[in-house]
Amino acid sequence: MANTSTQRYAAIDMLRGLAMLWMTLFHFSFDLQHYGYLQANFYADPFWTLQRMVIVSLFVFCAGFSQAVALHQGQDWGRFWQRWRQIAFCALLVSLGSWYMFPKAYIYFGILHGMALMLLLARLLGGAGWPLWPIAGLSLALPRIAMACHAQWPGLDFLNARAFNWLGLISHKPITEDYAPLFPWLGVMCLGLLCGQWLLRHHAASLERCGAVLGQAKPLLALAWLGRWSLSYYMLHQPLLIAGVALIAALNG
Repeated sequence: MANTSTQRYAAIDMLRGLAMLWMTLFHFSFDLQHYGYLQANFYADPFWTLQRMVIVSLFVFCAGFSQAVALHQGQDWGRFWQRWRQIAFCALLVSLGSWYMFPKAYIYFGILHGMALMLLLARLLGGAGWPLWPIAGLSLALPRIAMACHAQWPGLDFLNARAFNWLGLISHKPITEDYAPLFPWLGVMCLGLLCGQWLLRHHAASLERCGAVLGQAKPLLALAWLGRWSLSYYMLHQPLLIAGVALIAALNG
């Protein structure tokens, strides 16, 4: 009989919690810049763009790893769809909220939108036993291949349109406040899925011991708690940060 829930591994929750904390600092800096308290270019400065890339990579990798845990423990499709609907609904809320704040650059395929699609593909690929290494490699390489093809064949410019740029096969980034296309991020999720499958197959006990040892440190235990509530925290942190900075700006005139 399929399981309706899965055992959590503290180590992966801690890694996800680290991404949450880093994301909070990143978004707080963005909000300070938006209200004029910080001079920074979040769209072109490598100091910020590289941080975003690492943060998103951590989130997507952890999501892939969690899918490996779910498959390993026989989580059923009912439980999967329950979580998937939560993510999809939150993605819709992000689109609506960003449309209100940034109508010309609202988020139509950000990290939650990409996560909803990639989780479904990871579940199907992992459950069917497809060879994930070539899929991961091809997914990571496709955007660069597409960039080179754009230079040779201008007819591929249709891939830059919103109807197709969610694939990530673009020649220039679209105007949107968050963008997490299928490629290359599916490759990162497949790497997380592969890593999780290998560890659970060969070193499951070591993974549990690692979490237990790390959990003896209270700050790391707090990170694990944060990682367990990642979606709720993700949806709440930015509205609260924006409200706080906006209040300060209003009080300062």
